[in-house]
Amino acid sequence: MSNFKKYGFILLASLSLQFGSGQYKMPHLEKTGNKTQLIVNEKPYIIRGGELGNSSATSMESMELIWSKLTDMNLNTVLTPVYWELIEPQEGKFDFSLVDDLIIRARKENLKLVFLWFGSWKNSMSSHAPAWIKLNQKEYPRVKDDKNKSHEILTPFSENNLEADLKAFQKLISHIKDFDQKEQTVIMVQVENEIGMLPTARDYSSLANEAFNKQVPDELLKYMQKNKEKLVPEFLEVWKKNGFKISGNWEQIFGKGLQTDEIFMAWFFAKFTNRIAKAGKEKYAIPLFVNAALNAPEKKPGEYPSAGPLPHLMDIWKAAGTSIDFLSPDFYNPLFKHWNDLFIRQGDPLFIPEHRFDSTAPFKGLYAIGHYEAIGFSPFSIESVAEAKKEPLGKIYDLIQQLTPTIEANKGFRKIEGVLVDKANPTQIIQLGNYEFTFKHDYTLNWSAGAKDEIWPMASAIIIAIATDEFYIAGSGIVVTFKTLKNTSLNAGILKTDQGRFENEVWKTIRHFNGDQTHQGRHIRIAVGDFEIQKLRLYTYE
Repeated sequence: MSNFKKYGFILLASLSLQFGSGQYKMPHLEKTGNKTQLIVNEKPYIIRGGELGNSSATSMESMELIWSKLTDMNLNTVLTPVYWELIEPQEGKFDFSLVDDLIIRARKENLKLVFLWFGSWKNSMSSHAPAWIKLNQKEYPRVKDDKNKSHEILTPFSENNLEADLKAFQKLISHIKDFDQKEQTVIMVQVENEIGMLPTARDYSSLANEAFNKQVPDELLKYMQKNKEKLVPEFLEVWKKNGFKISGNWEQIFGKGLQTDEIFMAWFFAKFTNRIAKAGKEKYAIPLFVNAALNAPEKKPGEYPSAGPLPHLMDIWKAAGTSIDFLSPDFYNPLFKHWNDLFIRQGDPLFIPEHRFDSTAPFKGLYAIGHYEAIGFSPFSIESVAEAKKEPLGKIYDLIQQLTPTIEANKGFRKIEGVLVDKANPTQIIQLGNYEFTFKHDYTLNWSAGAKDEIWPMASAIIIAIATDEFYIAGSGIVVTFKTLKNTSLNAGILKTDQGRFENEVWKTIRHFNGDQTHQGRHIRIAVGDFEIQKLRLYTYE
């Protein structure tokens, strides 16, 4: 992938676009330290996102009551589908009026957009392909299962399928450039949506069978040999089990079985998607990414959406997807840290475009931006709330909004951490600056209201070192104690703690905390239900 060369990716070039008499740099990714920043309007940008329900953006009338909810929750970015069936209702005749209206209204609301291309595949299926595609199966063939039954999934082995999707996507990206390159309302685009193969691990159409019996492409074999020492272990093990062969067809290289079927499909899904991405970038090279529906460990390929951009297949997607900037997880799975660790293990940036909009989402979002220094976070069906102003997500996003300049100034230099605690995992210990911090769930204080409740709400925090002895801590539901790292015979104490907020990027102290608020200098606390930033200065004493 273009973003995976040195640290797992090559930086997108900060290409200047001539617009009138001025120069405008398109949205792009940029390396800072060991992390990645998204640059929008020439400034680092953290996506405080929300993804709309699948049909909410099919008309401006449907959207009318939604906009205020988005701003009430302090979003700065909306993830919204663009539907192939709506922009090309007749072959070769395009209608971008809805796209334009969404961009114009987003500008009015001071929001950015990430468009989700619902093209050939959405949640594995081809439900959003235009009628003229669906009604002509001979020209635009579908996958077949092992019983020769067709499914509503366009096969990636058809050049006609590819060319139809590619032309539509390229038209869309070209239109976005013409309509939006100065304002940069559209900051990224997701190519397809949760690509995957069902209900069998691979396509058994005649086109697929022909490809399956051919030699594994040299492009993939060369990637495997060049990157052998850093391939993900799941993929390496499949190759190793069959003797690290470097020539032959798919079964000769990877052996017989469902794993090989999935690897085979992953290559062709990725090649198809990459050709679409490449065609888009030829028109307007903003960041493009793909998302994955996470697989369950007890499920076999074909029982989940197989062959998508999943962690165990990421080397396949990187080898084939040279115009795709990164892979992203969609979360309807409680193992948040487990899956994120898999997605970033080769040094890749993390963006979470879709998370179930449940009570844990706000706190996981803050954790992702703290611990992983993620590009952004976005719950799904963001418009489903009844009282947006009361949502914890909006309160967490307010903290992130205030801290964004500080986060981005320190990003990639091991000065930022995040913690996530609940009843099952009530304690987390981190080291930052000269100190070790022990974060505990607020309910671990036996005098905390609700401490005896059977259900503890999730809690999280972000901590940023602005000096070796000075920190911002922000979040909800945590208690923090500390000890020195340099000289363990010394005690660590609180020199000063202020609760406050940033106004126009300048820190303003609202209250100075001491006494009961710091347990007489023994900890700092942000109670469950409170959402605060505290500025902390520590010192050591004998």
